Amino acid sequence: MKFYNNILETIGNTPLVRINKLAEGIDALILAKVETTNPGNSVKDRMAVQMIEDAEAEGLLKAGGTIVEGTRGNTVMGLALGCIIKGYKLICVLPDKQSKEKMDILRAVGAEVVVTPTAVEPDDPRSYYSVAKRLAKETPNALYIDQYNNLSNRKAHYLQTGPEIWEQTDGKITHFVVGVGTGGTISGVGRYLKEQNPDIKIWGIDTYGSVFKKYHETGIFDESEIYPYITEGIGEDILPKNVDFGIIDGFEKVADKEAAIMTRRLAREEGIFVGNSAGSAMQGILQLKDKFGPDDVVVVLFHDHGSRYVGKIFNDDWMRDRGFLDEGYTQAGELAANHTDKPLIKLARRELVSHAVAKMKKFNISQIPVMEGTECVGSIDDSQLFQLMCEDPNLINKSIEEVMQDPMPIIPATTPIAELARIISRATPAVLVDLGDKGMHIITRHDVISAMQ
Repeated sequence: MKFYNNILETIGNTPLVRINKLAEGIDALILAKVETTNPGNSVKDRMAVQMIEDAEAEGLLKAGGTIVEGTRGNTVMGLALGCIIKGYKLICVLPDKQSKEKMDILRAVGAEVVVTPTAVEPDDPRSYYSVAKRLAKETPNALYIDQYNNLSNRKAHYLQTGPEIWEQTDGKITHFVVGVGTGGTISGVGRYLKEQNPDIKIWGIDTYGSVFKKYHETGIFDESEIYPYITEGIGEDILPKNVDFGIIDGFEKVADKEAAIMTRRLAREEGIFVGNSAGSAMQGILQLKDKFGPDDVVVVLFHDHGSRYVGKIFNDDWMRDRGFLDEGYTQAGELAANHTDKPLIKLARRELVSHAVAKMKKFNISQIPVMEGTECVGSIDDSQLFQLMCEDPNLINKSIEEVMQDPMPIIPATTPIAELARIISRATPAVLVDLGDKGMHIITRHDVISAMQ
């Protein structure tokens, strides 16, 4: 009989898959190392188990102990599997930009999940780094396993992932491309491959808002490079010890929008359902294509599974809200159609200003038309209302007709987007689109900006 003694024995030996449609126009063989077949559906299973086993060997983990880790999701899934098999507890600390699916999956496998704000400095006591360290100190018999600076991370990829890639390509690999977060994958794989052939090029994919690329090129840790970004799984605002910059030949930055769109294209055009960092890595391949030749074998690593992003990257509303969907709107009616599943939020003349404020809060909107039947007789704008309320604190109890502005223009559904952009201005922040039998719906400045991206 052929079977495994436990789920941890199934880690590794992930497939190498040729990229076809998305590689058209690239003069090289592009192969993806698809890490989703690991039991935790990500490359992080490899290093998570390595960190646990090395900690056991060093006497840092005791029976019945607790592992604490600050992470963006995938590492703690691997740690969770290790803890289940080996009998440890797990506390994971995640920044709030991580997908709900990741958090739900972690709770499903018994991890305690602590959520922290994303947009804070690394040394802020609220950051996921700081909270994880604090919880490890406060919890009896606990170990902060620290994937960023624990060199067992890159050791796992030196011992496992690098040799697999070398064997699967029969030593013909010429380039290795991967998104960089903790740095364990690129450093471990890169070191192994360069020991086999020093001419192999190692490329890291970075994101805008991360410090890696500039630091690699200049040796300067530039804090002005750090700002919030949407892409998950790559980039950092710190320099983890696991990043061996001497192994890496270069970094390529990929924008949030391009990464998200490419993630969806991988699913639809290659049938490879993977996560956000895979989209970044594949987009990086396209941006680097001039560096490849006809005899080159380029291996790109896809970190994790797309199921962890169904509420974000694979959700049209989420993508649309961030201006990531290229929907090709040409007329106002097409843009207004996005709102037809929701009622038009409106006010009557004799409603109070307090009603307007309540509706703006409830529906998260900035402009509301004042209607009498099908006629727009006025409008309320949050910036104008704010200014008036600062001048007159009692305004909240006055009627809408005492403070309303001019009516919103009503335009036909066939109005071109370019004309709509000329109509909407600081003085006219929103319009109503006449959709015939479907009534009227509002289009705001934000809608037009999103449509024109």
